[in-house]
Amino acid sequence: MTATTIFAPATARGRAGVAVIRVSGPAAGAALVALTGSQPPARRARRARLTHPQSGDALDDGLVLWFPGPGSFTGEDVAEFQTHGGTAVIAAMLEALSRVPDLRPAEPGEFSRRAFLNGRMDLTEAEAIADLVNAETEVQRRQALRQADGALARLYDGWRDRCKRLLAHLEAVIDFPDEDLPPEVDAAVREGIATLSTEIAAHLDDRHRGERLRDGVHVAVVGVPNAGKSSLVNRLARREAAIVSAMAGTTRDVVEVHMDLGGYPLVVADTAGLRETDDLVEAEGVRRARARMESADLTLHVIDGTTVGQGPDGLDGPTGPGVIRVYTKIDLIAVDALDQVRREGAFPLSTVTGEGLGDLEAALEDRARILLDGDGGPALTRQRHRTALEEARSALDQSLIAPLPELAAEDLRMAMRAIGRVTGRVDVDELLDVIFRDFCIGK
Repeated sequence: MTATTIFAPATARGRAGVAVIRVSGPAAGAALVALTGSQPPARRARRARLTHPQSGDALDDGLVLWFPGPGSFTGEDVAEFQTHGGTAVIAAMLEALSRVPDLRPAEPGEFSRRAFLNGRMDLTEAEAIADLVNAETEVQRRQALRQADGALARLYDGWRDRCKRLLAHLEAVIDFPDEDLPPEVDAAVREGIATLSTEIAAHLDDRHRGERLRDGVHVAVVGVPNAGKSSLVNRLARREAAIVSAMAGTTRDVVEVHMDLGGYPLVVADTAGLRETDDLVEAEGVRRARARMESADLTLHVIDGTTVGQGPDGLDGPTGPGVIRVYTKIDLIAVDALDQVRREGAFPLSTVTGEGLGDLEAALEDRARILLDGDGGPALTRQRHRTALEEARSALDQSLIAPLPELAAEDLRMAMRAIGRVTGRVDVDELLDVIFRDFCIGK
């Protein structure tokens, strides 16, 4: 239990019907008494008149709840005030709480950090809370909720426990060489290490599915000037996200639009028209467009449909399985040209009428599903997980070729420590500031 007591709004800023203000720490009960005159029964909402602890001025009429530790979110004594969500009410409540002895405003993520330190969750579950708060699509929500329920923690803790058992068997061979141990112990340890390394390798070989789902599938919209890229982005976004003009070179920077397509998160980037230019600003836009095209998960190559049959559009690339060719302005082209586009496997559409847009969206959703859907197992969601597991796998493989059992045992310890860092079982003090700094204040 920490010595200080913290408070903060647990709801977002702005006007709302209800706001929740959370208090956690040993003085949480005193805060309830200071503002309401008494402490309610545990885990039962009670209506209360809220008053300033020094002046006695009325602040609001709301609900209060009391969660004594350790049976609370943070593992500490926790009080919650449910007030009206006006800006003035929240400000008055926060000022009143600041007058209660031993209370201070919370830092970002401090409630979740205390929950971790008090054993109420591991690091993967804490990270999942942040993902739930930030989830914008149904698929993101499901992944975050599964991780918050402990799916990743159970997988990684299981691997760590297996490491521990293998290490115990190996150390028995080292410590008791004169004992009549079964001859198959050493072979069983080696087989167990190899199996565990294979499982971790398969988990790592996921095309970064979990990270993509958290951050969104990046789609670059590229093509020569005036091909209809910005109009297409606006159609996909269902709003005027990018400037559309008949003047070539209007788009000079990357304009990102976040989309929810069938529950899958997409980050669609409108880019500068690709061409040779002496304009330094436009040239920088072209450079950024090419860089985005190189790093994107998917690329929409937009081609002016009125140029069908007139040769290449002048764009050097792109090629590959992640490229979808789109011919725009089909409301202006002949039927035979439209048939040619379809025979090429491209997607014809009109950004004016919307014709063909549904087919393109269905194709994008299918590509996103291929990139993001897995085998049903929990997804690796962060680079720090990947780094630790790669270190663990390397240590396991090293233990298989170690010339002495003592060296193999040390490699197993390194693997066990690396896996433990993912869930926060060992050596995580230096990670806590990094993990919790991006949380919102009330979490």
